[in-house]
Amino acid sequence: MKFAVKAWSNGKARSGILQLGSCPHNIETPALLLTTRKGLPVYIPPDHLPSLPSPDSNLLHFSPLHFLEGISLKAISNIGGLHPLLGLHDHIMVAVPRDSIISIPDHDSTNRIGASFETPCGRMLIKPADYMEMISSMRPNLWATLADEVPAWASEKRNKASVERTLKWLDECITSNSTDGAVLGSVVGGSRVEQRRSCAQEVARRNVEGFWIGGFGLGESMEERNPLLNAVMDSLPEEKPQEVLQGVAAGVDLFDSTYIYHLTLGGFALTFPLESIEKQVTKYQPNSNSGCDGTKINLKGTVYRKDTSPIVDNCKCYTCQNHTKAYINHLLNVHEMLAHILLEMHNTHHFLGFFRSIREAIHEGKFEQFRQKFIGSRHEHIFSAALNV
Repeated sequence: MKFAVKAWSNGKARSGILQLGSCPHNIETPALLLTTRKGLPVYIPPDHLPSLPSPDSNLLHFSPLHFLEGISLKAISNIGGLHPLLGLHDHIMVAVPRDSIISIPDHDSTNRIGASFETPCGRMLIKPADYMEMISSMRPNLWATLADEVPAWASEKRNKASVERTLKWLDECITSNSTDGAVLGSVVGGSRVEQRRSCAQEVARRNVEGFWIGGFGLGESMEERNPLLNAVMDSLPEEKPQEVLQGVAAGVDLFDSTYIYHLTLGGFALTFPLESIEKQVTKYQPNSNSGCDGTKINLKGTVYRKDTSPIVDNCKCYTCQNHTKAYINHLLNVHEMLAHILLEMHNTHHFLGFFRSIREAIHEGKFEQFRQKFIGSRHEHIFSAALNV
């Protein structure tokens, strides 16, 4: 794996190029890891993956724990790993033990020998040796080491124990690693700045290619995240990529998020503008039935029943090029799965476009202006909606 920074903007925000030997395309960062279930996006069928922006859509996040039911690890290994199993030879597979949908960490049942997860097969204790058997069989391009993640309300003693266990398991994973995939060392510490800093400093001393910053989305507030991210990022070397849920401004390169999945499941479609910051002004017409909040619309709303326009004008995604809001509204109301397929295709296309706009703003040295403009337009929209209730 090779990573090179190409541009900086407003301090820590940066864009770069991620290169993996097995992938024919370079990936521009900041980039999004697409959420998958057993290696494939939840609603997008394999034959529609080529319709997504490439190579932006070639980064796929999966949890090895999803494969505990069904096909055996030996069978996956005999096939040659996940790439030939799924027929996705040009995609980058990134393995992280947990996700926020199925493989949820259970800190109360974790102990010194392994991490506990709520999985499709029930609650399971995964030891480093078990996890490395999964990694060895699936052969991902990038994989994060096993971590003991704790929620924001965990005690100081529990936080300290989680850091000690994570570092111990990191060493065990590195020692038993027999794959060609690049290793991302896990950084934990809950909501304790000192524990985060200490863990990051220790992980940085290990022989890893990058860092996975875990333990976010487990009860901490938005206000708590910035000091936690800064404590970690200030302790890590700049030349390596990181994967987190928040923080281009903090210098993060890769993002793992279930946002698209939850939007799609709820019948929402992303609609916020993707133009440059000079043009990023939303023309909002309040409508109590639209389900619009300035970034997305709820296509279950009756206001879209006869709307023959695409979700977003001039959008190049398959859905907007071929279907209308009225059709998707109909599919949602009769509970057809095709509604979620079309919505996830649009939402993925749109969210990848958002990351492309971020990269452009960084290259122009205007990332902070881009961020403030985006936040400002969102606040203006909420205020206008409140006045029209």
